[in-house]
Amino acid sequence: MSTADLALLAVVVVLGGVVVALAVRVAGLGRVVHRLEHDRPVGAGDVAGLRADIAQALRHVAVVRYDAFGDMGGRLSFSAAVIDDAGDGLVLSSIHARGESRTYAKGIVGGASDTTLTPEEQQALAVARTGSKKA
Repeated sequence: MSTADLALLAVVVVLGGVVVALAVRVAGLGRVVHRLEHDRPVGAGDVAGLRADIAQALRHVAVVRYDAFGDMGGRLSFSAAVIDDAGDGLVLSSIHARGESRTYAKGIVGGASDTTLTPEEQQALAVARTGSKKA
């Protein structure tokens, strides 16, 4: 396995860990909201606060895989968008070439970035925001 393959694998493993951790956190918050709503009487402020916390969780995720270069196959490059309900979060991209792999991160605020997004990054962001693969 080449160094570039190992670097790409490391990025995918880290991203997978982040997604799993976020999913576990969101599931935990969902259970807390359910318990508060059904097991004891609570004020609307308690539930509203929990719903606000859930809205800020980075829980909308989309990954777009592609071939960054014409002479490469296997769709080893990817762009992943991870955002909250307000469209705040980040886009991670890993560009795989024959001899190297480069990784980039771009901040997202309100569904937009102050840095120009590639078409693949825009696609990942659109899918994360809408939940539709046809974005």
